[in-house]
Amino acid sequence: MIDRRGPLAGRYPFVAAMAILLAAVGSIAAFFGASELTTHPFVSPLTMIPLFGGLAVVVVLITWETRSANPLLPLGPLLESTIPVSGVVIALAAAAASVSVTDLTLALVSGQHGPLHAGLLFLPELAGALISAFALGEVLETRYLQYLPIVGMGFLAAGIVVFLLRVPSTQTTTLLGSGLTGVGLGATVAPALFGAGFSLPSTNLQRVFAMVELLRAVAAFMIAPIFIHFAATVGGSARTGTRDALWVSLIIVVVGSMIATALYLAGGARPADPDMETFLSGDGPGWPSPLLLARLRRQRVRIGDGAEEPAGA
Repeated sequence: MIDRRGPLAGRYPFVAAMAILLAAVGSIAAFFGASELTTHPFVSPLTMIPLFGGLAVVVVLITWETRSANPLLPLGPLLESTIPVSGVVIALAAAAASVSVTDLTLALVSGQHGPLHAGLLFLPELAGALISAFALGEVLETRYLQYLPIVGMGFLAAGIVVFLLRVPSTQTTTLLGSGLTGVGLGATVAPALFGAGFSLPSTNLQRVFAMVELLRAVAAFMIAPIFIHFAATVGGSARTGTRDALWVSLIIVVVGSMIATALYLAGGARPADPDMETFLSGDGPGWPSPLLLARLRRQRVRIGDGAEEPAGA
């Protein structure tokens, strides 16, 4: 619950309006710059200025909300906690890679079979997402929710590998790759969002979702046009450029999974069934989430305590 009795009570409308303005300007500018890559080179004022300017505004937004005493979006608790940060890393990596992979492969398949045929070949992606939605419903109130995002990253990586078997992909590999990608995308972003949300009181759930979704949208719909431009201009042909871009997408998935897992372990987090009664009542988070890098912080404290002991102790 937002406390309007604090020193920023009278300025709260300004704080909220500033956050909304920064989010709108940053995302619109970044998306505009990325969209101009279809007709302009990457090193062009019309692409680079709004693209990187929009990213800078998003960074300002994150800084503003983190340092604000009465923020519209509670980024301080979110960025200081292990499970939310790990989930955000997975959501960003999955969104950036999956949208890029779909756009790249769909463009080549459409050139081979036509738009309608290509669209039908990608229907398994929808089926995979529905399977993931069912799985999310089954594990939503259990400790297995924390495992689902990393499992989804495995499916997403498998889908990219299938698309890499042959570029452009055959009908069989398109059906299989799109299905795996759909499962991977559905099992990463939404479960990661709920994992982050359960780590904070339910009164913050909507605002946590809003901020993570903003970052996810920037990652997905800004990076995908960059990858398409990369595929069209690097490697000498669309086929070679697409293969290179798919490899980069695979690296994003693998590295993102490794970073998220390392953060989870370094924080000392443990899977636990969420306390839904406490969470829904707003009295506290659904499950405990240790401070970011809590294990490393404790180790540094022990080393520091030992160094301060007298030599004869």
